[in-house]
Amino acid sequence: MSSATEILVIILSIALAFFLVLGIALVIYLIVLTRQIRKVTKSAERTVENLESVVSGVTKVVSPIFIAKMITKFINKILKNKGGK
Repeated sequence: MSSATEILVIILSIALAFFLVLGIALVIYLIVLTRQIRKVTKSAERTVENLESVVSGVTKVVSPIFIAKMITKFINKILKNKGGK
């Protein structure tokens, strides 16, 4: 082999080694990032489950009688305003 081809082989092998190391580092970073994403999604799922339990508790507390009282108060306000005019 001539000296030019030897130099070219050395340069290419250094570039390939660099990209190999870079690729390995990126794969490791992606694995770490994936684990963090899993932690975040688990936390979000727990939060959603807690919110669902709160909402179901609130819907049990709010009964049709309470809604009827609110509507009655609203109607009474409207009737008072019309009577005052």
